[in-house]
Amino acid sequence: MDRPTALVPVRHISLGGHGPEDVVPDPRGRVLTGLADGRILRVDGLDDPSVARVEEVARIDGRPLGLELLPDGDLLVCDAEGALLRVGLAGGGRVDVLADSVAGERLRFCSNVVALPDGTVYFTVSSRAHPLHDWMGDLVEHTGTGRLLRLAPGDAEPEVLLEGLQFANGLAVSTDGTFLIVAETGARRLTRYGLTGPAAGQANPSSRTCPVSRTTCGAAPPTARSGSRWPAPASPRSTSSTGPAPPSATAPPAWPCAPPSAPRAPSASSPSTTRAGPCTTSPAAVPASAWSPASARPTAGSSWAASGNRASRSVRRPGQSDPALPC
Repeated sequence: MDRPTALVPVRHISLGGHGPEDVVPDPRGRVLTGLADGRILRVDGLDDPSVARVEEVARIDGRPLGLELLPDGDLLVCDAEGALLRVGLAGGGRVDVLADSVAGERLRFCSNVVALPDGTVYFTVSSRAHPLHDWMGDLVEHTGTGRLLRLAPGDAEPEVLLEGLQFANGLAVSTDGTFLIVAETGARRLTRYGLTGPAAGQANPSSRTCPVSRTTCGAAPPTARSGSRWPAPASPRSTSSTGPAPPSATAPPAWPCAPPSAPRAPSASSPSTTRAGPCTTSPAAVPASAWSPASARPTAGSSWAASGNRASRSVRRPGQSDPALPC
């Protein structure tokens, strides 16, 4: 396989636990991540993994997934067992519940979160049909019960912006704050949601499905080329759960069963659970200009990923270009 650039070195740091899900760098270059046992860790001294320091800064009763560091130093945490939390890192790890229900229904499977400068918080719910331990069931069944929620400053309960998402997962905001990008793992696509202007409140799925299942959608580092976005694939695509691949990026596939519907704004008549056959389709086209860069969170020249029981750092060589994404 020909690559536009050589692979870069990866450094591994053992965390003494299992399942780091999200990674967030702080202003001092340290990295925060959450483990399956509820611990939230901070890793320092990252330039040399052999002497890196790992400390526990907080612990929650559930399972931390998505993280977002706030300007005041507090940390937003998506608890997969049902709540959006705020953790005071400077206050001994105090945990406050920001939201644990929406429209009279208990939250389930909170996945990822971003905060805007005005204090508005957006977060995803991957599934209303399956809990975290049965996440594969949602992908196989294509329940389409994922949601995008908004919690405005001072509100006690979030508002549903989008539903019908196929396992809503990663979430990122554009540099200028005009739109969000949601990674739909079950549909292998990115969906843009407008925040301002004529596109406000509109959902526009990407025009092509991807040969891998997307799990997160993070900000590109400053060294990346303008307009790029770094989605992280969870795994190669499985035809046993998603059906055969489309013959091309533009030709509509002839699916033998109903494809998952596009994300939609909530309505009073919306069913609590929708199910579709085990196949996906390519949604309507979106202009290339729809994808603009988001504010970079990683340290310049590097990116972070978490898997298994460790965090991994990928260091970009000086002058190295940003390789083109396959989708």
